[in-house]
Amino acid sequence: MGTFAERLTGHTHVGLDSCVLIYHIERHPTYLPLTQALLGSIEAGHLAAVVSILALMEATVHPWQLQRSDVVRDYEEILTHFPNLMLSDVTRDIAHQAARLRAQYHLRPADALHVATALIHGATAFVTNDREFVYLRENIHVILLEDCISV
Repeated sequence: MGTFAERLTGHTHVGLDSCVLIYHIERHPTYLPLTQALLGSIEAGHLAAVVSILALMEATVHPWQLQRSDVVRDYEEILTHFPNLMLSDVTRDIAHQAARLRAQYHLRPADALHVATALIHGATAFVTNDREFVYLRENIHVILLEDCISV
């Protein structure tokens, strides 16, 4: 299996799923040590990262339901100003790639857009906690946070 750091070795550009950001901002007790290490490495410039604009939508649904516009602003601030993290809009190329991924792997639309964003932007690893991604046979290494928890 290997540690989280070992799984990231050799990668300089990673794609992030929304859950990584949600776990971090909401300080999820199980995943916070992993997200702190990952985002610390990105912030320090050891890794570059890309995340789809969909992450902003997915991360802010619950705060909007709670009428917590302050939390929504926090998410947007982090996503737009975090060093070495690119927040990518959905482009025509990403939409085409996502459609191909949906057709081939039967991914949900948002999931296809997340991984397509990573692929289009040259990420060689994709950090998530969604097991649906492990079936991808693309040029990207899927790293599941759940598999990296120290026992």
